[in-house]
Amino acid sequence: MNGEAELHSNLSSLFGKLSGRGLEKLRTDFGIYALAHQRTPEAGNNGAPWSSWLILGGRGAGKTRAGAEWVRHVACNDRGARIALVGETEHDVRTVMVEGVSGLLSVHPSWERPQWQPTLRRLAWKNGAIAEIFSAENYEGLRGPQFSAAWCDELAKWRHAEATFDMLQFGLRLGARPRQVITTTPRPIALIKKLIADPGTALTRAGTVANAFNLAPSFVEQVLTRYGGTRLGRQELDGEIIEERADALWTRAGLESCRVAAAPPLTRIVVAIDPPASAKKGADACGMVAAGRAADGTIYVIEDASVTGLTPQAWAMKAVALWRRLQADCLIAEVNQGGDMVAAVIKEADREVPVVMKRATRGKYHRAEPVSQLYEQGRVRHVGAFPALEDEMCDFGIEGLSSGRSPDRLDALVWAVSALTFAARAEPRIRSL
Repeated sequence: MNGEAELHSNLSSLFGKLSGRGLEKLRTDFGIYALAHQRTPEAGNNGAPWSSWLILGGRGAGKTRAGAEWVRHVACNDRGARIALVGETEHDVRTVMVEGVSGLLSVHPSWERPQWQPTLRRLAWKNGAIAEIFSAENYEGLRGPQFSAAWCDELAKWRHAEATFDMLQFGLRLGARPRQVITTTPRPIALIKKLIADPGTALTRAGTVANAFNLAPSFVEQVLTRYGGTRLGRQELDGEIIEERADALWTRAGLESCRVAAAPPLTRIVVAIDPPASAKKGADACGMVAAGRAADGTIYVIEDASVTGLTPQAWAMKAVALWRRLQADCLIAEVNQGGDMVAAVIKEADREVPVVMKRATRGKYHRAEPVSQLYEQGRVRHVGAFPALEDEMCDFGIEGLSSGRSPDRLDALVWAVSALTFAARAEPRIRSL
């Protein structure tokens, strides 16, 4: 039994022995239940005490509970606390942040619970602390009030995010060190990026699975099966910021539209590799992508097996193993970097492998452009999700990747799709994956 399971087992035993006030005290003692990403950090990006705690998490990761518990701690320990609760709409603030299962009324034991005064749009604690509710739909409502703390929920989907956040900052002026917690599933909006880069921000990340113990097992299984690795899943389940690049040859929406669960019988399969120039730590990856062509000419990308940090002999053996497993027709290798060495290490791994050597005579962008057009025409499909490969595809423009690194996975993809589409066709061999 792992530590977390053992803890919950022990707590279950305690629940059976307690009743009344003792049971309620145990149920609301967040110090016992809090996961690592829900615990208040000590410092921001600059090592100094933070002014903003940004919690980026997937659906069900426990963001709301973390925000509510932080507000509870502030209110119960500062009788002069004036707290702003800000959500996308006033309805969201009431139903999620205040009245929700993980909201403020729920996380307090009865003897600490604040009085909810909906007509005044506020919570009042017995010690004098006050929390008022506001919405991003009416950001002018934040003009005038002043606060010592704030909780912003789902900021990434606020309609007027910048304006609402700015108005809130002008009001955070009470006490020795005003602070705010921001709980949100991330989106690549400018405000989120600014907060991440801010030296005064403490950043916490967590995916849905981090809080799996507190979620229905069927929910976790279903969403991971359906959305795992996809753009939507990476954003909504893993809490990743999925970037879009305006000049990229591929778009996230385009890749989502070409995704299928399985490939039909394929008449030809190839494994393409883009060898690295070095095996040293931090060197480029060995791009390794397998694809096949169906009888109707549609190309199916079936695996991204790219690797980093391997010796030529090691990545050659991995490529040969993939060729064998898929019963591929040939192994395609770019030889601009390694020349005869590439063919030699592959033959050393297996002399029977039919190797097609390719030497690039045009730049990466010009080689990739006709392949991207095949995607636009609906002639290429992805069998499942390939997050790392798709990141390169959606970040590849005429100047290359924004990071400046080599697009190794993309190069291998381009060689594979090109070989199946533009090269002369071999006699088909039909088989199913």
